[in-house]
Amino acid sequence: MTAEFTVSVPADVPGEARDTYIENFTLITQGSGRLMLFAGDQKVEHLNDDFYGEGIHEDDADPEHLFRIANEGRIGVFATQIGLVARYGQDYPDIPYLVKLNSKTNLVKTAQKDPLSPRITNVEQVVRLRNQSGLKIAAVGYTIYLGSEFEDAMLREAAEVVFEAHQNGLLTVLWIYPRGSAVKDEKDPHLIAGATGVAACLGSDFVKVNAPKREGATSAELLKEATMAAGRTHVVCAGGSSIDEAKFLKELHEQIHTGGCAGNATGRNIHQKSLEEAVRMCNAISAVTIDNAPLEEALAILKGKN
Repeated sequence: MTAEFTVSVPADVPGEARDTYIENFTLITQGSGRLMLFAGDQKVEHLNDDFYGEGIHEDDADPEHLFRIANEGRIGVFATQIGLVARYGQDYPDIPYLVKLNSKTNLVKTAQKDPLSPRITNVEQVVRLRNQSGLKIAAVGYTIYLGSEFEDAMLREAAEVVFEAHQNGLLTVLWIYPRGSAVKDEKDPHLIAGATGVAACLGSDFVKVNAPKREGATSAELLKEATMAAGRTHVVCAGGSSIDEAKFLKELHEQIHTGGCAGNATGRNIHQKSLEEAVRMCNAISAVTIDNAPLEEALAILKGKN
């Protein structure tokens, strides 16, 4: 197990919301300070491409598959849009939720137009749903495309989101991806570090970035600059498209122990599997992330031997 983590409450959390903020931070990190985020927001981002087709288990065609996984597997928080939480959440009240506030489809490509993902849900709506339903809505998320000609609008909205969320005791995760005609290499390590620094300036609790890439170095080694640039904002790496499970867990272990990451944000590498396989993958990822378990133990969990 990781040592008990002491929650540092930022100054924009008012006194009446401090306990809620601490409870939410403890809930989604299970007291470890590390985040295992199960990402289920791709139904807007990628339409049905990630949920139906060759190599994807038939279970994934039903949106409820995401909730079944989050309910049966060990996760920190399940991220998805407010409509899915409203439709399915009452049947799965034990799941900790993160509501994604902005989303866009992948139909308009960057070559056609720089990306813009305006807010489609606001913090007030999330708070109202939390209060009315009693669901464990602990956090909100927002995506920024740095380098887009529309980055100013997204930066402004993200700043508002962080402040309003903290005012209500909610945690924030910013998805920050360098993307647009001005960006030549979306996974440049120095640029990724710039993105985590932006998240720190916006006051976010966590920032989700793609793992950096450069020939001759591992993503874990390259992440050191990004985790230092983030300061007190915790860095988690996106899981990306589905890869070999053992390779995924090895990379995650290195990203945490070499790169200094505070967890992961994983979607397709979990939900494109059958329910049984997805739950085992969740539990293996959580062992590495939350329990600080050695890689061998996580692999045993993946294989159903632990």
